[in-house]
Amino acid sequence: MTTDHYVDRRDAGRRLAARLMHLEGYSILVLALPRGGVPVAQEIALALKAPMQLLLVRKLGAPISEELGIGALVDGQPVQVVLNDALVVRMAISDDHIEAEVARQRAELERRRAIFQGGKGPPDVLERHVVLVDDGVATGSTMMAAIQGMRAGGAYRITVAVPVAAPDAARELAASVDEWICLAEPEGFNAVGDYYENFQQYTDADVSQMLAATPDTDLA
Repeated sequence: MTTDHYVDRRDAGRRLAARLMHLEGYSILVLALPRGGVPVAQEIALALKAPMQLLLVRKLGAPISEELGIGALVDGQPVQVVLNDALVVRMAISDDHIEAEVARQRAELERRRAIFQGGKGPPDVLERHVVLVDDGVATGSTMMAAIQGMRAGGAYRITVAVPVAAPDAARELAASVDEWICLAEPEGFNAVGDYYENFQQYTDADVSQMLAATPDTDLA
């Protein structure tokens, strides 16, 4: 197995944790992007003895297609609306559409929070050092929205930790955070799943179980 391939997400998480041990003992908050980022983040949180929570990000769709993202809703206290202003202007998207889409995605975000976290509130990142974790980065749009949401929410330092990323996305993201930890940025990147021997899909129940097994508050 080469250094840019992993047995599974837990293997990737353990390798990432080894690169993050300089953060052990500091007051950090590990934030996992579900679903695939959760087992990676869990290994990091357990190794660093740090709290872990979910960071829910919901794409805001354009009027012509829900798949075309004009921004994102990022969970937090408060929930942050991150818009691609250039795209909004170019497509002449109305305030009414944005408001309706934000309301729709906020409802879905709250529904998922209730499923995953039993009604617990969103992460509070004000004046926190947050470590954003996913199982890999392809286009980088979701992670960029998460970064922007964390900045708007008052995080004072942002570390992004991922096992693998497309080189172009990696360069853009690395320039946007305080610390970028990525184990592999292979040329010819195609898809995140290509770098895992086991890239199983997780259910909502799997995510809830992992969250229950990981501290979500600061340890004394």
